[in-house]
Amino acid sequence: MDFMRTKSVEQSIADTEEPEHKLSKDLGVMDLIVFGVGVIIGAGIFVITGTVARTNAGPAITISFAIAGLACALAALCYAEFASTVPVAGSAYTFSYATFGELIAWIIGWDLALEFTIGAAALSTSFSGYFQEVVDGSFLEVPTALGSAAEGVIDLPAVVISLLVTAVLVFGIKLSSRINQVVVAVKLLVVAAVIVFGVSHIDPDNYRPFIPEQQPAEEGTRAFLDATLISWLLGVDPAVYGLAGVVAGAAIVFFAFIGFDIVATTAEETRNPQRDIPRGILGSLAIVTALYIAVSLVITGMRNYQDIEPGDAAPLATAFDAVGMEWMGRLIAIGACIGLIVVVMILMLGQTRVGFAMARDGLLPRGLAKVHPRFGTPYIFTIITGIAVALIGGLVDLATLVNLVSIGTLFAFVLVSIGVVLLRRQRPDLERSFRTPAVTAVATASVLLCGYLMLNLTGGTWVRFVVWMALGLVVYFGYGRRHSRLAQRQS
Repeated sequence: MDFMRTKSVEQSIADTEEPEHKLSKDLGVMDLIVFGVGVIIGAGIFVITGTVARTNAGPAITISFAIAGLACALAALCYAEFASTVPVAGSAYTFSYATFGELIAWIIGWDLALEFTIGAAALSTSFSGYFQEVVDGSFLEVPTALGSAAEGVIDLPAVVISLLVTAVLVFGIKLSSRINQVVVAVKLLVVAAVIVFGVSHIDPDNYRPFIPEQQPAEEGTRAFLDATLISWLLGVDPAVYGLAGVVAGAAIVFFAFIGFDIVATTAEETRNPQRDIPRGILGSLAIVTALYIAVSLVITGMRNYQDIEPGDAAPLATAFDAVGMEWMGRLIAIGACIGLIVVVMILMLGQTRVGFAMARDGLLPRGLAKVHPRFGTPYIFTIITGIAVALIGGLVDLATLVNLVSIGTLFAFVLVSIGVVLLRRQRPDLERSFRTPAVTAVATASVLLCGYLMLNLTGGTWVRFVVWMALGLVVYFGYGRRHSRLAQRQS
């Protein structure tokens, strides 16, 4: 069957040397670690930490973060081997093309478009919310009609930041990296301040019980669309807190880890990808997991999880307000505002590189893969991505799509984990500068854990995911199957 045709690793690497599609190699290992830390530390640490503690796990949210971090670490080991063996833009899409074949590669590329584009748009609206909080009462205050897609006409700050980030990405990967380094430094200082100043206000009584007793979920969460898929499949009533709440919380806080796989998408722009990509992926993930656990311990120790408002958009800031440190709340808002700029930028970077790889392979119009003669970036696809993110972020309320981004990422992790084992068996001759230790055991554990987290997302999330993937199949069989470079070579 032609849609099962694979693209050899050698051909994938050879395509990167075509003059019209060649990207600049400007990144080193520190650039990659900073990219990873920059994209992971975002809305997750500033928002999800408090809300999931309140609604799902209590103080045991630290365990939820540890579970999500473990799932990412297992997948990261598989990503590291793939990216060092196949140092080509496109991440899981490129890896799947070499192992599963064209159709699965298309599905995973379409899936990554969901993760990166919708994620960037969602976080542009998060930036807008923090920006408006910072400038409230000043001459920069944004009118209601221009500050929210839900309550006004358009979310203007979300549109502006998306277009500004697009310009930065067009001007080159090194410029993006330098801006990222400055902003990541700011974010890390804010996170460090949260930990240092928060420790002195911890009340040990707030940790008791560390894992609250399991309780039935609210009535509104018992329908298929609102219940976790696993509770619906097993015919049990959904629950919060207890071990079930901790695992369900892990599926939600997984959103906070999204982005480390972006490091793999920059393999083609890294000077020494075989050495630096594994270090960049694993290093950034280790740093962020430690910070997430530390911040969640501080916040749930400062304030009883039951006192956190379910809809609190800034739980870190309100925790400090509750102990009389309003200035810290202001500092957190400024840090989040600055930090989210970089998260939007790097998510868009990931999408442009995946789309660039798909267009270079002919699954999308090949003109989209044209590289700027001066800046060495895929500027056409970057501009299209920027406009799409600006329109979605400016006109659509994306609160319901956070889980959709998580399920797309988990699905990608499952395929990469299976693919690394397949490539070991199909091509044992390939040079592997990094080899996943105990690869079969690690890959199996990654598939099982990521699959279980997917089952702990809601039925509504699964319905939206299936609809998106079905739309992708229509596009593939309508265009990509006939226009791919492999199809052209065969004919």
